[in-house]
Amino acid sequence: MTLGRSVQLEEEKRRHPVLRFFLGLVILVIFALVAGVLGGAWWLKHAMRDSLPQLDGQVRLPGLSAAVTVRRDQHGVPHIEAATLDDLFEAQGYITAQDRLWQMDMARRLAAGELAELLGKKLVDHDRMERVLQMRATAERMTASLSDRDRRFFEDYARGVNTYIDSHRDHLPAEFRLLMYKPKPWQPVDSLLIGLNMVQTLDEHWQDKLSREKIESRLGPTLAADLYPTGSWRDHPPTVAPLDLTAPQQSIPDVPLDESQTSLHDLLHLREVTTQDVCRECIPGSNEWAISGAHTASGKPLLSNDMHLGHGIPNVWYEVDLKSGGFHVAGVAVAGMPFITAGRNEHIAWGYTALYGDTQDIYVEQTNGQSEYRSTSGSWHPFEHTKETIRVRGGSDVIVDVERTDHGVVLNPLLPGEERTLSLRWAAYDGKSAGIPLFDLNSAVDWESFRHAMNAWWAPTLNVIYADDQGHIGYQAVGYIPNRPTGIKGTPIADTQHEWQNFVPFDQMPSTLDPANGILATANARVTPENYPFQLTLEWASPYRNERIWKWLSGKDKLTPADMRTLQTDIYSELDQEFAQRFAYAIDHAGKADARLRQAADLLRSWDGVVGIDSAPAAIVAAAKHVFWPMLLQPKLGDDWKLYEWAASAFAQEEIIMHAPAQWLPKNYATWDDFLAACVSRGLEEDHAPAELRTWRYGYEHPVDIEHPLYGMLPYFKKWTGTGVQPQSGDTSTVKQVGRTFGPSQRFTMDWSNIDGSTENIVMGQSGDPLSVYYRDQWTYWYNGKTFSLPFTDQSIAASTSHTLRLLP
Repeated sequence: MTLGRSVQLEEEKRRHPVLRFFLGLVILVIFALVAGVLGGAWWLKHAMRDSLPQLDGQVRLPGLSAAVTVRRDQHGVPHIEAATLDDLFEAQGYITAQDRLWQMDMARRLAAGELAELLGKKLVDHDRMERVLQMRATAERMTASLSDRDRRFFEDYARGVNTYIDSHRDHLPAEFRLLMYKPKPWQPVDSLLIGLNMVQTLDEHWQDKLSREKIESRLGPTLAADLYPTGSWRDHPPTVAPLDLTAPQQSIPDVPLDESQTSLHDLLHLREVTTQDVCRECIPGSNEWAISGAHTASGKPLLSNDMHLGHGIPNVWYEVDLKSGGFHVAGVAVAGMPFITAGRNEHIAWGYTALYGDTQDIYVEQTNGQSEYRSTSGSWHPFEHTKETIRVRGGSDVIVDVERTDHGVVLNPLLPGEERTLSLRWAAYDGKSAGIPLFDLNSAVDWESFRHAMNAWWAPTLNVIYADDQGHIGYQAVGYIPNRPTGIKGTPIADTQHEWQNFVPFDQMPSTLDPANGILATANARVTPENYPFQLTLEWASPYRNERIWKWLSGKDKLTPADMRTLQTDIYSELDQEFAQRFAYAIDHAGKADARLRQAADLLRSWDGVVGIDSAPAAIVAAAKHVFWPMLLQPKLGDDWKLYEWAASAFAQEEIIMHAPAQWLPKNYATWDDFLAACVSRGLEEDHAPAELRTWRYGYEHPVDIEHPLYGMLPYFKKWTGTGVQPQSGDTSTVKQVGRTFGPSQRFTMDWSNIDGSTENIVMGQSGDPLSVYYRDQWTYWYNGKTFSLPFTDQSIAASTSHTLRLLP
């Protein structure tokens, strides 16, 4: 560089001091931001590492009467052995808190409506709902009604949790530090709250009744009945042989209906608050079956269960093995609740699917303008009032005035546009609904003691499958379902003819032991026989998973646990294959079909119905199904079509597509073939199908993606604290029922010929700490359809022990 050039540059610098200042400032800000991000990431990872639990050595728990041994196996599952039951459940509370304390705290806040206190005003609507539904007050009543024995066990569990909280105030899970708060002491009512939240997840129907009212007011009952089938000709109730339900339903006369005063905006907002809305028919459900020794290779029963719920990190279930004297039970527990929810002991094994029992009704109350309502006795009474205060982080408190009639809480604070006074009657509000009989279930030794325990099970309503060490298999429907002599009303009730008459008696709930065919199975479809005297629900799930399970098991012998896993991960869909044939036929016979549609038809007509990751036909069918409902319903309902949801909507879709009723054909199509071809065409367009359809891959269009609720919002942490977007096989009509954030929450198979060979795995792992080796060590098993044994006997536990922790008094 010449001397002249250097002088010139120096002169330019002197002439632009402001530019130099701002350039330096920008560099400084960028450096500070980078340092801040790196420092924050380092701090958060340090907090994660600092909160990792002690797995070996000794820890003191003041409430214990004797030492407790906790042996963790290769997947971090704790096998807890104590001298007394009180010590056992205290240890269970402590150990669960080691792995899941933040999840437990958020679960009780979720149920009680206390999230806005931490997360701000966006959670006020959710909290308002839980306050209006009086979740905490209901849980407090149930806690007060616990037997002395059960209350003691819940207090033991709470004491264990609190010992962990108190001894780790400076080493709490990183989520507490990130949100800058500390957990309150654990109480027995918190465990009941978490149980109530599971009841909400599985048994809530009242929002559906408001949506159905809106749709029926537009369509009339006859047309609307096509959208809301109750059961199907494909059903296989577990207590009877298959029934012929192909006879047409009785025609329902069209009668004038009052236009619903519940607005579309209110109902859609209500759905946003109450559901993740992951996909149509991604509803909580499950698969379960039991096979007698007559059909197994060992001659002993096999029992399998996989419960379908929304995915989360951590998983809703916590695997644990509990032993004290003659009490020995293992399986999965709900994090935050004592005992084992589903699993096995030394004599029996059991699993669940949701029954979908209808335990809620909405009543249109008569009012007189003087803050009074007409009671069921006909007299006028003032509303009861409860004031609820929602604390809001960074905002003002929100006061909610909760009104109550003799039916139940008034729902209007959740429906601002509603002009009627609507109250909710719910079995949970009944004084008979009390306690959780899990300890009695965990202690049962045979069919009789199992049924005795389940007699007290009030909710959620469930199908329970059973197998024992004596070779018996059984099925029992459980839950307190109202006895409605005039039938269930699928919309709000404005008359006096639909009052409840107690509950359906337990001894008249569907039940069977040792069926002649040696097979029992349920998958949320209809379980009641044709002549059953009570209505349990209007909303059974679509029948396809249940039908496939029965067909797959029937006629097979020498079945093994490996066969059970094959069935749990089965991805054949008879429904989708049927749709593929119908769509191909429609394209062949449509008035217009371009080359792209003809290419789709060629792929569809030869498809085997296996919803595999690389399947192009499966992607085409999924795309057509996706647009079918708006294309069919919007011409008749306008934007109200968005309110349509039903557990059996896939069966309603099948009936309409295969029977092609003239009254449903949209007016701008000449034939059903034209309409269905148009569905395929629009589906391809909206789902951005490639030009060469045979290269389209279903699993990449319909992946699984599980994120941590906090870390998933942080770019660097999101990559390694969740699964990432992964291609996935199966859909909502396959035995492997899945959606993007929905699917089997665990997989369990009990083999009574090899108790230590029985298997169970959850989705991610035991720990809620991303730096734990047990945070996601089970993911590859779940994703690849594999599993592993859950050791049960002392010898097997000892052989698989990776860590041993002694809890001392």
